[in-house]
Amino acid sequence: MSADAPPTRSRAHDPESLDASSRVLPAHDDGFVRAASGAIGGPVGAHAVVGRAAFFTPLRVVLLLATIVLALGWFAKSPCLQQYADDSGQLQLDWRDSRQYVAMCYSDTVPLYTAERLDSGGVPYVTTWVDQREDGTTQVRYMEYPVLTGFFQWANARLAAGWLAVGLPSALPVVVYFDLSAFWLALAWLGVIWAMVRLRPGRPWDAAIAATSPLVAVHAFTNFDTLAVAGATLGMLAWSRRRPGLAGLALGLGAAAKLYPLFLLFPLLLLCLRAGRMRPWWTVAVTGVASWAVVNAPVAVLAPAGWWEFFRLNSTRAADPDSLYNIVAASTGWAGFDGTLAPGQTPSVLNAVTAVLFALSCAAVALLVWRAPTRPRLASVAFLVVAAFLLTNKVWSPQYSLWLIPLAVLAYPRWKPLLAWMALDAFVWVPRMYYYLGTNNKGLPAPWFHAAVGLRDLAVVVVAVLIVRTVLRPELDPVRRRAGRPGPTRPGADPDGGVLDGAPDARWFVRRRGLPAVPDGAAAPPADDPGPVVTTRSGRK
Repeated sequence: MSADAPPTRSRAHDPESLDASSRVLPAHDDGFVRAASGAIGGPVGAHAVVGRAAFFTPLRVVLLLATIVLALGWFAKSPCLQQYADDSGQLQLDWRDSRQYVAMCYSDTVPLYTAERLDSGGVPYVTTWVDQREDGTTQVRYMEYPVLTGFFQWANARLAAGWLAVGLPSALPVVVYFDLSAFWLALAWLGVIWAMVRLRPGRPWDAAIAATSPLVAVHAFTNFDTLAVAGATLGMLAWSRRRPGLAGLALGLGAAAKLYPLFLLFPLLLLCLRAGRMRPWWTVAVTGVASWAVVNAPVAVLAPAGWWEFFRLNSTRAADPDSLYNIVAASTGWAGFDGTLAPGQTPSVLNAVTAVLFALSCAAVALLVWRAPTRPRLASVAFLVVAAFLLTNKVWSPQYSLWLIPLAVLAYPRWKPLLAWMALDAFVWVPRMYYYLGTNNKGLPAPWFHAAVGLRDLAVVVVAVLIVRTVLRPELDPVRRRAGRPGPTRPGADPDGGVLDGAPDARWFVRRRGLPAVPDGAAAPPADDPGPVVTTRSGRK
C-alpha cells in the first residue's frame, strides 16, 4: 500500500469493539487515582465486570461530570447576573460597589453586550462607535473579535431579543443574552469532552481529567474560547480518523473563532516531515486556511476596517498585566522594550520580541522532534507549541488556559500533575479579581497577583518538562506503555496520529540521523490492534 493510500478504519478507534481487557482502568494505571479510590472501596477488582454498562457508559459518565462542572461554572458567574430597581424603579444589573470583582464573577460577555452595541442591534464589523483615550484623542471602534466569535455574539443578542419579544420567562436583556451564550459555550465544551473520549477509546477516563477541571468551572463562561477549543479538538479527532480534509475544516472554523487552532498545523508539519507523509499535511493545511478564508473573506471585502479591528488591537495593545513582560517591568521598574508609549501607539519592539521568542520556541520544538528517539505523538508536540505561544506572548487572558486542557490530557494523562496545575491556574482568578479591585478599595497589591501568575507559568513549564521527558524517553509515555508493563507497546504508536500512527520514519530522515534502516511497515501495528492492554491482578489479560 502506498504511504498516502486511504487505510481502513482501525478497530482501535471503535469503542464498541473494545472488550474489557483493552481498557485502561485509572485506579490500576495511575497511582494518584489508586490512592483516591480508597474513599470508595479501592480499585476495581480482578474479577469485576468492566465495559458492559447498559446506560452509564464511560462516555455518558464523563459527559455528566462535565455538565456538573459547567453548571458550577454558571453558578459561579450568577452573582454578576443579579438585578435591582434603581430610584426610578428601573431594573439595573447589580454591579454596584465593584460586585464583579468582589464576588469574582466577572465575565467579558456582560460588558461586551453594551460596549459592542449588541444591545441596540448593531451589526458586527459595520456598526461603529467612538472611544475617548486618556490623552483626549478619539478612536473609531468596531467589533474586536474574530469573525465567527463576533457573529456568535450577534446571533445570541438577536436570540435574546426574540426571547423577550415572545414573552418567555425573562430578566434583563443582558442576563438573557448571557444565559443563551453560556448554553452554546457549554455545548461546545461538551463537544470537546466527546471528542477526547473518541480519541482515547481504550482510555475513556482520561477525558474525566478535562471534564472535572477547575479551570472549566472558572473560565468556561469568562469569554468565548470554548468555541475555538472545540474546533481544535474536533480537528484532532478528524485527523486521527485519517480524514485530513475534515480536520482542516474543523481547524479553520476554530481559527475563525480564535486563531490558535491553526497553530496545530505546525506540529503536524514536523511529524509529517519526519514520517514522509506530506500529502495529508497539505490537505489539512490547505483546507484549514481555505475554510478560515471563506469565513473571513465576505467581512474583509464588505467591511475591511471592521474586519481589521481584531488585528489592529492585537498589534497596538501593550503587555497585559499577567504577561511575563509586565511582571518583569512591575518588579524592576523597567520601562519595557518600547519605553513609555502614547495611547494607541504600537509597541513595535515588544511585538518583534514576542514574535522572535515564539519562533525560537518553535525551533526548539522542531529540534526536539528531530532528536527524539521515537517520533513524538501529535498531542505532545501540540501542547508544547501552544504553551510556548502563551508563555512568550504579550497577552495571556485567563480563559486562554482552556486551550491547554485537552492537549495536556491527551499528551500526559496523569491526574496528579495536571489537576495540580489546573487548580493553581484556576486559583489565579482570586488575586486577579482583587488586583483589579484596586488597593483603594481594599484590593490586592500588584506583587501578590504577579507572584500568582509566576507560579501559574512555572506550573505550565513543569507540565511541559514532563511531556518533553516522555518524548525523549518513550517508555515513560503513559499512552504508549501497556499498563503494568515496562517499555512502549508500539514504537510509533500515536492514537491521535492518523496516517502517522505506527508509520516508520521517512527514509531520508533515517539516513540523515544515521539510524538503522527500517522496512516500510515494520513499525506499524496490525490494523486491528486494540491498543493498551490491562493485566488483572490474577495475571490474566
